[in-house]
Amino acid sequence: MILRFLEAIGRLVRESIARLGYATRAFFELLGLSPGALRRPALISEQVHFIGNYSLLIIAISGLMVGAVLGLQGYYTLSTYGAEQKLGTVVALSLVRELGPVVTALLYAGRAGTSLTAEVGLMKAGEQLAAMEMMAINPVQRVLAPRFWAGVIAMPVLAAVFSAVGVLGGYIVGVQLIGVDEGAFWSQMQSGVDVRADILNGMIKSFVFGVLVTFTALFQGYEAEPTPADVARATTRTVVISSLIIWGMDFILTALMFNK
Repeated sequence: MILRFLEAIGRLVRESIARLGYATRAFFELLGLSPGALRRPALISEQVHFIGNYSLLIIAISGLMVGAVLGLQGYYTLSTYGAEQKLGTVVALSLVRELGPVVTALLYAGRAGTSLTAEVGLMKAGEQLAAMEMMAINPVQRVLAPRFWAGVIAMPVLAAVFSAVGVLGGYIVGVQLIGVDEGAFWSQMQSGVDVRADILNGMIKSFVFGVLVTFTALFQGYEAEPTPADVARATTRTVVISSLIIWGMDFILTALMFNK
């Protein structure tokens, strides 16, 4: 029994490494074919609209609610130490450093990522990708590359919207409802948030998440078996794998960026 257990673990590890290597090769192939897609910006702008605009509402509402909760919890915690004037700094740093990129990436994976996986998977199941190959059109360049770069562009913008609306939510709760001094809220925020160390690093996080989550969604759809059942399983894999990648990369990037 122990030998069978070790054999199963070894098979799983071997298959995972092979799958990772295949995905890495597919990623560099996608990058190599990207210049052809970048020469057709209309395709990318159409996908930015599909990915970004249709995700904007859930991003904005979620950012407002997260900011409001941060304002409420932050005030109760800071008031214990008589530092409630620091509420603006706490809300802004929490959003631009961590919650903005991470929560936006998770929402993006659940909303846009699954949509991309289902769209590409159904195109494969309907033999549309095979038809492109018959017409000497590379489906990676024509279908995947525009969607990939649209996701890379849209993700940092969505994260910025999330953080901005989150600060507004913290302001509404902390200043308008609880009564924190408005001047102290904004001045402490301006003095405590650094553009390069905080905002820029947060945008770099969101860019990395955009690359990884968008590629994961497209790869899962492109490699799914051409059946409705496997396309459905591919959308589930997109959410699970993207969530694990986001949390893992968030730890790595935080350790690299904010290790002072």
